[in-house]
Amino acid sequence: MSPTYKRVLLKLSGEALAGTNKTGISPDTVAEICREIGTVLAMGVEMALVIGGGNIFRGLSGSAKGMERSSADYMGMLATVLNALAVQDMLEKQGYPTRVLSAITMQEVCEPFIRRRALRHMEKGRVVICAAGTGNPYFTTDTTAVLRGMELKCDAIIKATKVDGIYDKDPAKYSDAVKFETITYDETLARHLGVMDATAFALVRDNNIPIIVCRMFGGDIRRAVMGEPVGTIVRND
Repeated sequence: MSPTYKRVLLKLSGEALAGTNKTGISPDTVAEICREIGTVLAMGVEMALVIGGGNIFRGLSGSAKGMERSSADYMGMLATVLNALAVQDMLEKQGYPTRVLSAITMQEVCEPFIRRRALRHMEKGRVVICAAGTGNPYFTTDTTAVLRGMELKCDAIIKATKVDGIYDKDPAKYSDAVKFETITYDETLARHLGVMDATAFALVRDNNIPIIVCRMFGGDIRRAVMGEPVGTIVRND
């Protein structure tokens, strides 16, 4: 069977890279994540990644503690670069060519994000890791994921999380939480489910790119790419 989605953008939280720790980068966890990514790449799917920075520094929480919001957000962007380099290193150790493209220029470390260059890398089978957010404060990595997904003409955006989809309430706190198989962008916003921020949903809704929320491990990412019923699909209809 051929994959349903030929080109995808995978959004990972920074906290995921910390593993059982609350902060930092766990090499074992990064290796496990990269093996999951490898199962998708092995099918010939073109892939871009956007990784958060919450395991190192989160701009919004820094701002809440008294830092100037723009400064805190720039620190968060730099944290995403550290995570991108960690994932790049592990993917290449596993035999997958990658390129880190940053929205903030740092030529000694990675390439600047140029849309046409990113598209060309993907066409050549390289994993494009988009770092430093949009390069602007006040925008989350969720918004970055949607923006890059549209710029790179991705067929779907996959948000890999600790849970297996979107629920009407926190399944970790409520045993009667109900999982959605599909849900619309408008309903997700109206219910305040917190899957992505409103800016990200506004962007993706207007362009009708499906968002698939699924587990990070257990093969769910591969199954989502194959179009199998896994996780929750957010779309207009």
